Amino acid sequence: MRVEVRTESGEKLGQVFDLRGELTRQSLKVTGLVVGQAGLLERLGIGAPQSQDRIRTHDVVPWSAVVRVSRRGVVVRDGTKPQ
Repeated sequence: MRVEVRTESGEKLGQVFDLRGELTRQSLKVTGLVVGQAGLLERLGIGAPQSQDRIRTHDVVPWSAVVRVSRRGVVVRDGTKPQ
């Protein structure tokens, strides 16, 4: 299933290829969406980091920027860029 990420004004930022999260004592908290070509390559294991300390942070849209998630895709605030 292809999930597109767009801004509120319709600018396409890419597709979601993975999630970033933070494990707490009681739950897993989503911190971002991995988008773009580098996210796809990392998902496929090409150029993936060797250890958890080297997880890439570029091409990640912060979860705090997400306005809504639906069957049509993910909408984030205008001005949001993958970091």
